[in-house]
Amino acid sequence: MNLTRRSALQKTALLGLATAFGSLRAANAAGRKLRVAVVGLGRGMAHVSALLGLPDVEIAWLAEVDPKRLATGMKAVADKQGEGCRGVSDFRKALEDKTLDAVFIATPNFWHTPAALLAMQAGKHVYVEKPGSQNPAEAELIVAAAQKYGRLVQMGNQRRTWMREGIAALHSGVIGDVHFARAFYYGSRKPIGAGAIAPGADLDLNLWQGPVADERDIRPFVHYDWHWLWHWGNGELGNNGIHTLDVLRWGLQVRYPRRVTYNGGRYWHSDRQETPDTGTAVFDFGKVGMEWVQSSCTPRAAEKPVAECVFYGDNGSLGLTGPNWTVYDPKGVKVGEGAGAGGKDPAHIGNFLSAIRGEAALNSPIDEGQISTMLCHLGNIAYRTNTVVECNPQTGRLVNNPAGENLWKREYRPGWAPSV
Repeated sequence: MNLTRRSALQKTALLGLATAFGSLRAANAAGRKLRVAVVGLGRGMAHVSALLGLPDVEIAWLAEVDPKRLATGMKAVADKQGEGCRGVSDFRKALEDKTLDAVFIATPNFWHTPAALLAMQAGKHVYVEKPGSQNPAEAELIVAAAQKYGRLVQMGNQRRTWMREGIAALHSGVIGDVHFARAFYYGSRKPIGAGAIAPGADLDLNLWQGPVADERDIRPFVHYDWHWLWHWGNGELGNNGIHTLDVLRWGLQVRYPRRVTYNGGRYWHSDRQETPDTGTAVFDFGKVGMEWVQSSCTPRAAEKPVAECVFYGDNGSLGLTGPNWTVYDPKGVKVGEGAGAGGKDPAHIGNFLSAIRGEAALNSPIDEGQISTMLCHLGNIAYRTNTVVECNPQTGRLVNNPAGENLWKREYRPGWAPSV
């Protein structure tokens, strides 16, 4: 049997198994209340709020290493849902619950893939916040795990639900053939790690850091400023860039780029931040291209862009912000607009729950989400290696970049390396 035919037969067999698992999964979840766990109660409190407002779902577990955050979460659930939810510091205890259907992961980035793999291996479906992986190797691992264990995994890039109508308008040809797209992130971030209030002594810092090997005292950067240290975070590109880069890639209908650059620096504050606060990441896909413009420490109010994401076509441009979009002619005159159905967390989380019940397809399955996350990883590699990153446009793998290969994966604490 030649390799091409063998690969085709293997793929057909896997698709058949996936269909069978999907039918069994939907039948098992239909007509009953879904039981879920939320892990990480910073961003995770938005998950809690959304879940408490959705029908036929029960928050059975909350997991958080900070006792104060855990107490806040438990009170919110008890006030709305009543007693019955269990709170733990170590989320692995919740995974032992065989009646648990799904796990919502809202931990720091470096926990996303290791925690998701443990949840899938325990038979749970997973909703994981963006970016879903802290490095390219993890991006590949989390996708492989979803395929191997037959679990539904949705990434928390909510614009895949919010902006569906606007992207449909773009794909309908409202501005003709599209050749380029831009996205913007403007903010007012302050210096990091200077005079910050350290977390309480009762925080389980060992579990907070989890799979990440020790490097320095991380306490001044808990719970948020770890984002700006390469050992733990992915900078603004992986923190906010993922949202709009995903929309640009979706709109342009492309996968991996062939060339990536990311140039900028830490210009606004003198502190311990390692990732850039200002810069532009550019992605060349051959026939089309896109860029992400970042100004994290000053909002650039005098040059506010027309939209969060802008697409440029033969017949004008289309701007998208949240669920709303506007169409402009080639001279910049507004000629049309529209609004989507929803722009809040419950819509995206609700889509995930509907998929578990067999009522809908995932709006952002992890394999699609991680293609967009890989753009962030490639951009950060370009910045950190000071190179023009060349890629295989079929796989996203680096081409002739030894320095970049050194950043493809990370070292883990003994016993914590994720595997499929």
